[in-house]
Amino acid sequence: MSSPTPDALLGPADIRELAAALGVRPTKQRGQNFVIDANTVRRIVRTAEVRPDDVVVEVGPGLGSLTLALLEVADRVTAVEIDDVLAAALPATIGARMPARADRFALVHRDAMHVAELPGPPPTALVANLPYNVAVPVLLHMLDTFPSIERTLVMVQSEVADRLAAAPGSKVYGVPSVKANWYAEVKRAGAIGRNVFWPAPNVDSGLVSLVRRAEPLKTTASKAEVFAVVDAAFAQRRKTLRAALAGWAGSAAAAEAALVAAGVSPQARGESLTVEEFARIAEHKDARSTGHEDARIAEHEDARSTGHEDARSTGHEDARSTGHEDARIAEHEESGE
Repeated sequence: MSSPTPDALLGPADIRELAAALGVRPTKQRGQNFVIDANTVRRIVRTAEVRPDDVVVEVGPGLGSLTLALLEVADRVTAVEIDDVLAAALPATIGARMPARADRFALVHRDAMHVAELPGPPPTALVANLPYNVAVPVLLHMLDTFPSIERTLVMVQSEVADRLAAAPGSKVYGVPSVKANWYAEVKRAGAIGRNVFWPAPNVDSGLVSLVRRAEPLKTTASKAEVFAVVDAAFAQRRKTLRAALAGWAGSAAAAEAALVAAGVSPQARGESLTVEEFARIAEHKDARSTGHEDARIAEHEDARSTGHEDARSTGHEDARSTGHEDARIAEHEESGE
């Protein structure tokens, strides 16, 4: 591997000079904050444990600060950039500052949320200063689309970093925490000060490390089915799961049946569950129809099938099973937290 020149990386003056030449001003709309400190980007590369044989994909390279630092170490770097001006300028910057490595660089001028394939060998690592306004969906999309990515290190808003790395029971544990954990082991990997950016953001930044699971989560439910449970549980996170999952299951009673069959308390809340527990719930969505209901629900179902319930209970059970209960019954179901 050819060694880059000592001044190959971009400093504050280089960043401002490049931006002025291109007529570029970072935009809030795209969450752009350019890193202007060479020591910071080298630290990110070290923390990401980028190896000489890595094929790295970077999202939102901007003017190329981190891109150049990645090229110092990795075998190949592919940068995904949505901005027309930045995308057009980046190859020239790489060619001028690191000519010996320019053939190891590829640019994809697209929105990262719509990237389905990348040029060259499959990526082994994702390293990026993600635009803060789309950080989580971009991260999840890349992990889902490119299963060859083994290691990820992203810089995001500090609060987002906390959410991604949160464990069950934490106040900030939520949808990003569970979905990221579907793919990988997640942890905080450091903090980044505001003064290394231009313009300096109004929030602190954090590094998050994600190491892909050696084996996919063992479940008969699909990712979409599991994520549907997660979304439903946290859409009403202050409610018990029996109530929060009523819409997902068809009724509160059906939600309770699924929870009991999965070994999860109907009175629990989403913030206490692991991704494995969410997967078990997804597996038992039709627990009432497969015989896993608890005794009370089984008794009601038996009564319906033999026709021995009175007219009032028949009306209630039919409404519950079809999801067309009137407002009073719906209120009863919701209050059964």
